[in-house]
Amino acid sequence: MLTNERHQYILQLLEEKQTVKIQELVEFTGASESTIRRDLTDLEQVDKLTRVFGGATLTGKNLLEPSISDKSTQLLKEKISIARFAGSFVQQGDSVYLDAGTTTFQVIPFLKDKKVVVVTNGLTLVDALNEQGITTYLIGGLMKSRTGAFVGSQTIQALKNYRFDVCFLGVNGFHADYGYTTPDPEEAAVKQLASSLARKTYVLADHSKHNKISFAKIMDLERATLIVDEISEEANAILEKKTLIKVVKP
Repeated sequence: MLTNERHQYILQLLEEKQTVKIQELVEFTGASESTIRRDLTDLEQVDKLTRVFGGATLTGKNLLEPSISDKSTQLLKEKISIARFAGSFVQQGDSVYLDAGTTTFQVIPFLKDKKVVVVTNGLTLVDALNEQGITTYLIGGLMKSRTGAFVGSQTIQALKNYRFDVCFLGVNGFHADYGYTTPDPEEAAVKQLASSLARKTYVLADHSKHNKISFAKIMDLERATLIVDEISEEANAILEKKTLIKVVKP
């Protein structure tokens, strides 16, 4: 394969997967590891990608954060299936941390008959929680206009006043090597703290988040149980070495 062909192939694969490993590129192209490393260096120099440990990711993509309106209609059926399954892990009278996000939002109807108390940093969740008659504490702080999530030092300080039976988190990506990630370090800090205050943490993520890497790491995979709508046998075999995976039942 010629150099230009390899470069085009690498960029095409990155568009599909957002991140790729050097070993994957060696296997797919038949080129040596040193050749692939040179290719990645050349492409990084023209701002086509960003090198990360063991591979590469698309330049700037790990900083992008879709708005609530952008995400709310994407894979809605899958998000509802994940949310229904997640709700089955909540017991009567539990205290629940419900993270800001469109998948966590879908959990709300499945909590209404369980007499739970919910703490959330998601402004967009409050009306739905109120409509279901769920006792809710909203954590304040700096509100992010794109996502309606409260973050920052005030949010962190308020969150420390609570302890949870169950914590439900949303993420922008999950990866066997890079863990759970999100674009904003401040939001990552809130998610990380909420998880540390809970007896059990579940990450709710549809299949499109697999192998995606955002800018800020939340935590390693083993720190939470992953609930996902579908996953390949190959990916499951890799991920289950790091964490417990719950695949939504049809």
